[in-house]
Amino acid sequence: MPVVLDSPAAVRRAAMDLLAQREHGRVELTRKLRQRGAPSELIDSALDRLAEEGLLCESRYLESFIASRARGGYGPQRIREELAQRGLPRGDIDQALREADVDWSEQLRDVWCRKFSGRLPQDARERAQQGRFLAYRGYSMEMIGRLLRGNPDD
Repeated sequence: MPVVLDSPAAVRRAAMDLLAQREHGRVELTRKLRQRGAPSELIDSALDRLAEEGLLCESRYLESFIASRARGGYGPQRIREELAQRGLPRGDIDQALREADVDWSEQLRDVWCRKFSGRLPQDARERAQQGRFLAYRGYSMEMIGRLLRGNPDD
C-alpha cells in the first residue's frame, strides 16, 4: 500500500527517508517527492525546514557527489554536466570542483592505465580511440593531449 503524502509530517518523513539513503540536492529531492504524490506547497515548507535544521545541505551533496564520481574514474567536465542536469547552480558546482580534494591529472592517469594498461597509442587510430574514451569520461582535451604525448605534468 503506497504512503499518502498529504500532510507536512508525511512529506517530511518521506524526505528524511530519502536523505537517510544518501545526500540529495533540493531539486532532486523535490522531484522525487512530487513523483510520490506530494503537493508543491508541502514540499517547499518541508525542505525549507530540513535545510534550516542542517539535514538538507547543497554543499554536502556537491562534495559527496564529486567524491563518489571521482572515485568512479570520472573527470571534472562530466561531473559538472551531471550536477548541472540535477539542477544545481553552475557557480556552486565550479566552486565545489575547485575545492574538491582530487588530483585530476592523477585520476586521469589511473583511468588510462586501467583501461589501456599504460600503453601509449601507436598510431592515429589508437590515439583517437584513447582520446574519445577519456573525453567521454569527462577529462579535458588539454589534459588528454598531455597524457597521450607522454608528459602529463607539463
